[in-house]
Amino acid sequence: MASLEFWLKTMDETEWLQLPVNPEQISVKTSHGYEDVQVTQLGEYTVIGEALLKEYSLASFFPRDYHPGFCEYEDIRDPWETVEMIEKWIKSRRSVRLDITGTKIKGLVTIRSFQYTERAGNPGDVFYELELKEYAEVRFRQVETTGSGKATIISGEQRPDARVRPAAYVVVPGDTLWKISQRTLGNGDRWREVYAANETVIGKNPNRIVPGQKLVIPS
Repeated sequence: MASLEFWLKTMDETEWLQLPVNPEQISVKTSHGYEDVQVTQLGEYTVIGEALLKEYSLASFFPRDYHPGFCEYEDIRDPWETVEMIEKWIKSRRSVRLDITGTKIKGLVTIRSFQYTERAGNPGDVFYELELKEYAEVRFRQVETTGSGKATIISGEQRPDARVRPAAYVVVPGDTLWKISQRTLGNGDRWREVYAANETVIGKNPNRIVPGQKLVIPS
């Protein structure tokens, strides 16, 4: 069975982090909103609300040096550079993408808590705990009012994408698969389809594409 990969990426995938040492476990908390109502002469009743956003918690460490016994890859970042990057993501007040390969855990999250420390006996290693929460994008819908005053919701699905999609794309400096997918397919989340169609050209790491590469764009 292939090893799991824990990824955190910015929305545009210009910055990314694969955790160098996989956490021993990830805790997922799922719950619903409940409201207890007191009804005269009938007593207390519980009203079950909508599902709340999932919460994730994990802990591991950023090693100073590569070790084949526990590191997932060789080209590891300096631990404190990684800490600065995560803190920058938090200060940006934007969501990031969580993707744990081989599982159903993937999607937008916000970083709610990030604690880290150095420990005696492990000089240079940074131990951390991360608390993440599922992020739901707010989608606004356009409303049109007729002459009779009746409101009609205009859904984006009623307007098909009439753009002609290119069959191929040449990588330019600053490109990522997310950007290419957004530009050519109109949906950055389809970057995995672009990668699957060009894995032999790109290689094993989808984050390392080279200017000048010619990629096939799936239909």
